[in-house]
Amino acid sequence: MKRTSESSVRGWQIGRKSGAIKRRKIDYSDIPPLSDKQLASMRRVGRPPLGGEAKQLIAIRLAPRLLAQLRKMAAKQGKPYQTLIHELLEKAASRAA
Repeated sequence: MKRTSESSVRGWQIGRKSGAIKRRKIDYSDIPPLSDKQLASMRRVGRPPLGGEAKQLIAIRLAPRLLAQLRKMAAKQGKPYQTLIHELLEKAASRAA
């Protein structure tokens, strides 16, 4: 019989079924508490809170040549190409209204 490693997916599945892997509680007792200065210097990680209305994610199909041109324009202006597309669409929509 071929022996499977518990680190492999199949070995983990077999071990899980037989009860070989047990959930253990993590012991945090050896971690020193943080000082007030350390806590004050920490910052939140992730997306910043949205001040206004969140943008909606959509999918759009663009011709490769047009997308390349928009990316070049954005690079010249030093901004992300999606931001440039948003600005261009916003200007066009306000003119059309």
